[in-house]
Amino acid sequence: MARRVVVALLGPVHWSPPGIDRAEWRAALAEDVIDLLATLNEVEVAVAVTPADRALADSLVWPGTAVYEVAAPTPNAVFAALEGYDQAAVLAGDVPDLPALTVGKLLRPLTTRPVAVAPVEGGGPGLLGVAVRLPVPGWLPPLDLDTATPGDARSGAPRPGDVAVTAGWRRLRGPADLATLDPAFEGWETTRALLSASGRPA
Repeated sequence: MARRVVVALLGPVHWSPPGIDRAEWRAALAEDVIDLLATLNEVEVAVAVTPADRALADSLVWPGTAVYEVAAPTPNAVFAALEGYDQAAVLAGDVPDLPALTVGKLLRPLTTRPVAVAPVEGGGPGLLGVAVRLPVPGWLPPLDLDTATPGDARSGAPRPGDVAVTAGWRRLRGPADLATLDPAFEGWETTRALLSASGRPA
C-alpha cells in the first residue's frame, strides 16, 4: 500500500469576521482542519508552516503529528520537505467544515494520474488543495493556494489529463463564504464556538 500523507498548510489569513481578532480566527480555522485530518484513515497527517508560525502549529497539533517548517506557504515548498512518502496532499488551512470524503476524492486519482487538484467551489481563483505522486513531476509549476487555478496546474503537463480536477469546497475567505456555513453540518467546533462567542449565528 502506498504511504500517503495529508498536510494542512497554515498559510496567511487575509480576512476575519467583524469583531473577531484575525489571529484567533486563523487559529480556530486551523484547529478544525487539523482535527478533521486526524479522523482520516490510511493516511498520515502533518502540518506545514513558515518558521514565524511554528508556535501556532505546536499549539494546535495532536501529539506525534509532524510539523514541517517551509520557506514559503506553498504546496511546492511542502512537497519538497517531505521524505519517505509515495503520495501527498496539501490542503488550505481555512476549510474548517471540509468533508473527509472530499479529501479522499483528492487522493483517489493518484492511482492513475500524477497530480490532482481540488478547486475552490463556486469558481474564482485559488485551490482547496493539491495532491501529487512523489517525487513531484518536474513539469508542475509553482502553485499558490490563494491564486492558482486548475489551468495553472495543467500549464506544463505533457497532457491535460495528467492533472485530475476533483470535487471542490469553499474556503472561508470573506463574508459570502461565512454565510454558507451549515450549522447542521458536523465538525468545525472551534470555529463554531468562536462565532457564537462573538454573537454571530453558528
